Amino acid sequence: MVGYCLNFNCMMARDVLKYYSDRRVVSEILDYCRMRWVAAEAKSSGEKRIFFRYWSRNGPPLSFKDEASFKRFLESHVWINVRSFYGSINIYSVLNKREDLEDLDNIIGCTPIWDVDGSLSNVKLTLDVARIIVSFLESKGVCKSIYLKWSGRGLHIHLHENAISKDVLSKVHPLDVAYAIVEYTISKCWDKIRDIVLKVSNLDREFKVENKIDIQRVFTSPLSLHREHDIVAVCFKPNEIDSFDISWTNPSSFKHNMDWRVYVDGEADELALEAYREVGGYIPKMGLKSKHSKPTKSLLSMAISIPAISGHIGRFQTMALLQAARYYVLRGDIDKAKSFGLNRAIFYAWAKYYKPKYGFSRKRFEDAGAIRGKYNFDSLGDEKVPISSSGYYVIGDVVQTPDSFDREIASKISSVVPFNIAWEAAVDYVKRFSKETLESQQEFYKRVYEPVRDNFVKIIQEYVAFKKFMEDKK
Repeated sequence: MVGYCLNFNCMMARDVLKYYSDRRVVSEILDYCRMRWVAAEAKSSGEKRIFFRYWSRNGPPLSFKDEASFKRFLESHVWINVRSFYGSINIYSVLNKREDLEDLDNIIGCTPIWDVDGSLSNVKLTLDVARIIVSFLESKGVCKSIYLKWSGRGLHIHLHENAISKDVLSKVHPLDVAYAIVEYTISKCWDKIRDIVLKVSNLDREFKVENKIDIQRVFTSPLSLHREHDIVAVCFKPNEIDSFDISWTNPSSFKHNMDWRVYVDGEADELALEAYREVGGYIPKMGLKSKHSKPTKSLLSMAISIPAISGHIGRFQTMALLQAARYYVLRGDIDKAKSFGLNRAIFYAWAKYYKPKYGFSRKRFEDAGAIRGKYNFDSLGDEKVPISSSGYYVIGDVVQTPDSFDREIASKISSVVPFNIAWEAAVDYVKRFSKETLESQQEFYKRVYEPVRDNFVKIIQEYVAFKKFMEDKK
């Protein structure tokens, strides 16, 4: 085989065929692509990419059952210089005819994959971003079922599809699970990713971290050649990130970890349900239908021991509850959290009432007590709030005490749902957001409070259902 050429395509057609005659290579491609819809890409001299996704013009979906079928495809397409192989994110029950691809209920698994589109000019940045995503997954108890695959200029982070149990997949469609996990993780990691990417100025192309989960999506198979570069898609585990070197991708001497097959059944169940509760799934967004089209109903139906919640929690109470939960998550003092929550609810109610008439001045309103020398400021992130000598917060010369919160907020919420359940749900909900979001007054209002201010009862219902489900699993 020709020498290793990192930055351009120098392998001839005969070299590519020789590479794909290696039994190790064929075995890895077959194992990964088993029951996946395969795409093969041919070398192109123009801008248009050439893909093959069916055995023939009117034939069945391209898939490989064994080594013989793989060789048969190569031999029958030798004239177009097949270069790369991809496998669908979906795993199908059967792939005998094209109609099988249209049946959502034929999808029995789906691989959550994060696409980190980097640059060969800064491999370190790509690996740094991978560490952030892997660290988040590990914080959620997902450790042994993760593997990474260098795909060309960047990498793909895979969560083995079997890390989500059949029990969860019987309630939420596999495509929905994969979409939710990837989207949820990116949203949680985005602040950290953005911070490190903004510090880099020597990239030769745009750096992206994307959720590309969709029904026809394919990703590069392990040990496939890249479509342009003489690079092999090699897999490695999280504990190898620090030692990874681009030389591992040399087609003539690649270093590849076959432990991409390793997983722990159900390891990602809790993450899957948590992610789905927050961001929802792919199928409803696309307006598609399957027997899982309304998985939220299935999840809520698990809470059979909890009476249906009737009634509505007002915006004032929702604001106070979420602000208290925000304080508690950041600082952990329940009494001061109650004081802070009621204080902020009063503040926003005042702002809404007076702004149209007099022109809202937050500084004038909040600083009034401090200007007279009565109170000091306490800061929660970028938000400054007057605080009394008792340690509780104050507005308009009135101290907001825990008892005041119980009387004005907790008692009214209790008329709809037991307050302890609402409190647990609020803390659980707030914990989904980054510290940076919680410490920003504007971000908290826009991203945490505003989306649920009129339907927080739904968040409580979903929390109860999830808690019941996890208790039943033990």
